[in-house]
Amino acid sequence: QVQLVESGGGLVQAGGSLRLSCAVSGRISGINAMGWYRQAPGNGRELVARISSVGSTTYADFVKGRFTISRDKNTVSLQMNSLNSEDTAVYFCNVITYTIPLENYWGQGTQVTVSS
Repeated sequence: QVQLVESGGGLVQAGGSLRLSCAVSGRISGINAMGWYRQAPGNGRELVARISSVGSTTYADFVKGRFTISRDKNTVSLQMNSLNSEDTAVYFCNVITYTIPLENYWGQGTQVTVSS
């Protein structure tokens, strides 16, 4: 069974930083993209950042220059700087495989709260 375990969420003041990490375990082969999504109350889930198997990155416009995604083997991290109240949300780790059919896994989510 594949598990994605997130850590690093919490409460931070505006302008502060947090680092989220997601460790993937279990029987999983051919990890392709790894990413972070977020969902604020009353909103849909949206992409924050994604990193491919070869290190290519994609960022949402609202985090460019503030967040950095990285990966090391089966772990993906998100360094979040200059946080503001609009970054308050539940952050979810996501993994997609190369397999056919592809497999799509989600973490349980970690709360990030930015106080102004």
